Amino acid sequence: MTPSEETVAIAELPTPVGVFSLAMTETGLVASGWGTRARLAGRLDLAEVHDADRTASAVAELKAYFAGELKTFATPIDWRLMAGARLRVLQALHKVPYGTAVTYGELARLAGSSVPARGIGSIMGSNPIPIFIPCHRVVAAGNGLGGFSGGEGVETKRWLLTHEGYLQPTLLDL
Repeated sequence: MTPSEETVAIAELPTPVGVFSLAMTETGLVASGWGTRARLAGRLDLAEVHDADRTASAVAELKAYFAGELKTFATPIDWRLMAGARLRVLQALHKVPYGTAVTYGELARLAGSSVPARGIGSIMGSNPIPIFIPCHRVVAAGNGLGGFSGGEGVETKRWLLTHEGYLQPTLLDL
């Protein structure tokens, strides 16, 4: 199949942190994010097909994750939207386990990158596949959460890290 023949199937589902969409190519999950399928489709230069079978496994995994039943995603990743240092950093991040977190500087070291912490933060902000490539697991040094551009911002990051058991619930979560 030539690149011009490749297609994308998109699924949209409600989650505890808002509407979330997933885009699957023949290779794997190419993009995900908060918002509608139309918003996600606008970021991709691929013909959209309606193929619920192609997205079913990723949708099931995401539902299981939010139900607290899944800690490691098996959905294949299509890395085409990433290159260079960004690709190396996001591939290293993809290996950071559920329930843990790394600092921006630690992630740079894990990726074998000389990108400074601020640059790592920019890479996190441009992550095309949040949750599956867990940018919410990257925190600031010194016990700060750092930034987060997905969902409702840092509150979504706090929710995800609490859901995974990295942070303890607050009275507001009870």
